[in-house]
Amino acid sequence: MTHTTTDRPTRKASGAVVPVLAFAGIVVAVMQTLLVPVIKDLPQLLDTAPSNATWVLTSTLLSGAVATPIMGRLGDLYGKRRMLILSLAVMVVGALISALTSQLLTMIVGRALQGFAMGAIPLGIGLMRDMLPREKLGSAMALMSSSIGVGGGLALPAAALVAQHTNWHALFYGAAGLGALSIALTLLVVPESPMRAEGSFDLLGALGLSTGLVLFLLPITKGSDWGWTSGTTLGLFAAAAVVLVLWGVMELRLKAALVDLRTTARPAVLFTNLASIMVGVSFYVVSLVLPQLLQLPKATGYGLGQSMVVAGLLVAPLGLTMMFTAPVYARLSAKYGPKVTLILGMLIIAIGYGAGLGLMSAPWQSLVIAVILGAGIGLAYSSLPALIIGAVPASETGAANGLNTLMRSIGTSVSSAVIGMVLANTANNVGGVAVPTMHGFRVSFLIATGAVAIGLLMALFLPKPDRAPQLRASSEEEANLERAEEVLRGFRGRVLDAGGTPVARAKVTLIDQRGRQAGATLSLEDGRYALPVPAQGAYVLAAKATGHGPHASSATHAGDERPVELDLALPGETVNA
Repeated sequence: MTHTTTDRPTRKASGAVVPVLAFAGIVVAVMQTLLVPVIKDLPQLLDTAPSNATWVLTSTLLSGAVATPIMGRLGDLYGKRRMLILSLAVMVVGALISALTSQLLTMIVGRALQGFAMGAIPLGIGLMRDMLPREKLGSAMALMSSSIGVGGGLALPAAALVAQHTNWHALFYGAAGLGALSIALTLLVVPESPMRAEGSFDLLGALGLSTGLVLFLLPITKGSDWGWTSGTTLGLFAAAAVVLVLWGVMELRLKAALVDLRTTARPAVLFTNLASIMVGVSFYVVSLVLPQLLQLPKATGYGLGQSMVVAGLLVAPLGLTMMFTAPVYARLSAKYGPKVTLILGMLIIAIGYGAGLGLMSAPWQSLVIAVILGAGIGLAYSSLPALIIGAVPASETGAANGLNTLMRSIGTSVSSAVIGMVLANTANNVGGVAVPTMHGFRVSFLIATGAVAIGLLMALFLPKPDRAPQLRASSEEEANLERAEEVLRGFRGRVLDAGGTPVARAKVTLIDQRGRQAGATLSLEDGRYALPVPAQGAYVLAAKATGHGPHASSATHAGDERPVELDLALPGETVNA
């Protein structure tokens, strides 16, 4: 799939773009963990059975899984900033609906709308790629990718404090306020990306993927309630397999598919997505185990007897460490590449869970586990978008990162189901209440360690990049070297006036044989320009500048490493360009 850019001028990206986009990611994470402190009270609060109350969480998960790849593709087609604002706006509406009701069905509708905000993560990463210079891109995407953990870690104590001292509906008002603030900041600070994918939106593909995901994730999230061998569970899994296979066959036949499955099948993309599932599994285990261990009464013999708020504060360093890991990742990735940082992150996660098996007897030990795991998960999460973006065309970053975010969501869904089942099956029944045991906590940590080991194996299969990846530069000098390497594959020269004087800031456009724009740039102060080519073939280079007439020259590129030298001479007469 080729890409193009619009001719509309865009505002220059300011230094506030990265924190504003990262804040949007944090808002999404806050929405996800909003109800964790009141999960056990939901049946009473909504006047319903525990099995029905779980739909308040399941609905958000399902809608987020469906919306993520779809919003990513819509962002590639119609504008990533536009779709980011739409995702956040739907979340705000959903939060207000939930804030105004105590009815189960209405609450589920509101929570499902909140799940649409999950698309903000891949859209933010795509905006960063389109706007930021590559020397800043690595650390920016690392922060955006880690924002889910950052927001989740910070939201736990804040939500616990609100739930403990005010009406629980205040949680949703707070989420709506954060969403509205994020929309306002995005409108004020973030410019729209000029990058656009060609083609139209694959509505049938979106419906097929949505149906398949719901059929697959529904039994994962409800299997422990329905029974893993029940007819309903097995029937839904079978239906999911049939729908997703048929969907894949259909997508392979479309020119403008929702998901480019051929690109997804590339080893760099495939093994990154498989590793992402395992990272998602390992991330969610600590979020399920540590808060319960900390809040269990000391009378159990192993519970740490902490309040809801203190437990949240002790787990919060998980997210904070992920945030502070972003600049460390940028340096490591610049030197060794994102594959190495992914492997290093997974090794640290394995060390954290391994050490955690013996560090469960004091609150401060939970703090140590949270910090170690935060560092490892931060490095792993930060590596994923760089690996994906390095393997897909610029016009597909939204959809590709949306699919990668979906893989992480599948990992957390599987983790939630499996760990929930383990803790339930190993629990002690005390006065009719199931109390998790230390044995269940340790088995959960072992499962996380096993998931990381599988992810590490997937990461080892990642291919070595053919050339220096776009996202590894950590300084202006390194970025210039990478640009020089890229230019060797395209056209370069100078833009001159009739007298041979260099023309600065002339717009040079690359047009392919079908009349489509294949690239554009502005000449430097000395008139130099450079444009990479997407493929070998015949092109037209058109140049124009204020005060000069336009000029176009035909040129052919063989697709090899040698650059084609071509100076563009603008007419001397004065014309408004």
